[in-house]
Amino acid sequence: MVRDISCRELAASLSGEQPLDVLDVREDWEVEICIIDRARHIPLSELQVRVGELSPEKPLAVICHHGVRSRHAGMLLEECGFKDVFNVSGGIDIWALEVEPDMTRYD
Repeated sequence: MVRDISCRELAASLSGEQPLDVLDVREDWEVEICIIDRARHIPLSELQVRVGELSPEKPLAVICHHGVRSRHAGMLLEECGFKDVFNVSGGIDIWALEVEPDMTRYD
């Protein structure tokens, strides 16, 4: 089951010794506005054909704009054999509010 992780918990992980990998499943135009520095970008619409680019053995935090697409992506990844998948609650919108207040937000 895809577990939730808060933006603050993800930020703490990224500054730790064994950070989670981050997958951003937003569309290209959204990533042009803002992205978490360490995130890998694969749009949800391409994830099924590009899943081989990711390691199912590593814990993975999936993020989108508000947390809906990332939850769908997490379920798809679990069906593909990924064991530790986390959905970033509130997505990059909450990340911008709580972690990187200088980050550009969008609707």
